[in-house]
Amino acid sequence: MSTPSHPHAAPVDLTRRLLTRWRDDPLGTYQSWFLWEERLKNFRSIRQGISVVVAEIESDTFGNVYKGSSLETVVKSIAEQRQIFRGADHAFIWKPKLRIPDIYENRENQLAFGRFLNFCVCCSGDEAEIVEAIRTLDRVGIKGLGPAAANMLYFLHPTVVSPFNTAIVKGYNAVTGAKVKLGRWNEYLAMRIGILEMNARYRDLLSNDLGAIAGFLFDIGSGRYPAPPRDFDEAALVQWEEDLAQVRAESDRANKAIQAARDQDHTHTQIQGWLRDLGKAVGFEVWIASNDVSRDYDGGRLADGCLHTLPEALRAAASFDAIRLIDVLWVDPSTGRVVAAFEVEHTSSIYSGILRMSDLALGLEHDGLSLFLVAPDSREADIWEQLKRPAFSRVADQLDVHFIAYSELKNNREAIARFGQGMKPIEAIARRPW
Repeated sequence: MSTPSHPHAAPVDLTRRLLTRWRDDPLGTYQSWFLWEERLKNFRSIRQGISVVVAEIESDTFGNVYKGSSLETVVKSIAEQRQIFRGADHAFIWKPKLRIPDIYENRENQLAFGRFLNFCVCCSGDEAEIVEAIRTLDRVGIKGLGPAAANMLYFLHPTVVSPFNTAIVKGYNAVTGAKVKLGRWNEYLAMRIGILEMNARYRDLLSNDLGAIAGFLFDIGSGRYPAPPRDFDEAALVQWEEDLAQVRAESDRANKAIQAARDQDHTHTQIQGWLRDLGKAVGFEVWIASNDVSRDYDGGRLADGCLHTLPEALRAAASFDAIRLIDVLWVDPSTGRVVAAFEVEHTSSIYSGILRMSDLALGLEHDGLSLFLVAPDSREADIWEQLKRPAFSRVADQLDVHFIAYSELKNNREAIARFGQGMKPIEAIARRPW
């Protein structure tokens, strides 16, 4: 088995031209995923989920099946981070005929996987340490557990570990001329070096977060963009320019879909605005997710009239990074305690939203906290199905989790604002299946 040699980059001018066009494409991963505001909300929640996997492995309560496990919860949360991670869960699904990945039936392998995740959760992010942790896991030789685990590491150390999938590898090979193979950690580590070099070369168009360059390679590998020709053949260059023009034309024709996405963002903001106004009307101070404060709403900003900072007790909480990204919080002005938290699940990942709520609830550890998942009526069954999962059993069984349908909020918000006080009015329109 040979390790990929150092690749030769495509001509700088052509790659730079492609990167510039890619960044401006509303349907490319840079605009549709990397700049997606919900993306940043998911990092802490996925980290928290990985910590749960580690704890269960260490206590020997992880079990021997993938379905229903805490690992499934985390990996599906990753897989729902839009197109670049679609299918990320496949590598961890149990294949009974091949009996892989061998972390469900082999306890020693399971412990090695747990130690690997635990080290990556707890370490400072030192590049050499993370690479050595990967090599240590590789030496164990766990059948069926390859570089797909890098997707978990990306959400722990996004400036050190690149996402990984077939399309990213195909894109990397197409741009650089390398011959990286799938399924081998040494191949991934060699590709990672090349990705870091390319990222440094085009840093002004990319980011320290390796998700950006991974998205670029994904769009090439998945066929959205043709790779720049690696030689200066005139015919190849003309064909490449024609292919790029076709991609641009397709993007122009997609204006309807782009507008629909903007309408979805508007709906999410509108629901947050309704919850903001209701919270103030029934006597609470309101906090708007820190990455949503400047959104336009009702002739002003979404965070107008809301808290600029959270109470000291909350700022000191270990889960503060998650708390400040919850869509809407209602805070008791007399005690400074969060009494209600709302996650609006319009089109975003249900898994990730529930993980954030779980992170908040388990971090605060106090009574009198109500959790509300607010979503279109059509998503109710899906939300209840996820809350039944073992990974969320404490949230569902011990905490006050409710579902509010958009229709109930729309039909009752004016009456609640006029006549309501405290938590009872909002609880009256919420539903619980148990």
